Amino acid sequence: MTAALPARTRAGGAPYRVAVVCLGNICRSPMADVVLTDRVEAAGLADRVEVVSAGTGGWHVGGPMDRRAAALLTTHGYDASRHVAQQFGPAWFAETDLVLAMDADNYSDIVAQGPGASVRMFRDFDPRAGEHDRDVPDPYFGGDEGFAEVLAMVERTADALVAALDEALRPVDSAAVESGD
Repeated sequence: MTAALPARTRAGGAPYRVAVVCLGNICRSPMADVVLTDRVEAAGLADRVEVVSAGTGGWHVGGPMDRRAAALLTTHGYDASRHVAQQFGPAWFAETDLVLAMDADNYSDIVAQGPGASVRMFRDFDPRAGEHDRDVPDPYFGGDEGFAEVLAMVERTADALVAALDEALRPVDSAAVESGD
């Protein structure tokens, strides 16, 4: 299942900004932020795509990522050290081109704050997700296996999302357009 990317809304050559949003911004969304940023850089899109994350709740603002999420990311070769939790708010709609909710509850909380045209479910880009299988489960109250399950979902979804971003943001070859190629 692959959703369409919303059109760029920010002008002036600003990078296409993707915000990944969960409840507290300490487990799922920072994991997705770190992995997606890694994949964007590996694809050579870092000058055209910026990734950020936030939570719909403000309990953890200013704090680090959950230690279990950070440890798992580090074990898998990612840099989880720079994350600082922040809260999603209405102003984010003007600052982002694509808002990715990690579950249906957060999706509802996000669209209640502003225009929903740029909001998608994160797993809308997951090639293994079905129509009724769109939530990334919250591993916070579970064990390490829940974090591993989330990381697997995030990695395959990030790969598909980066492919969609690469295609959508590929510069148009004006010579090919003019010649009809």
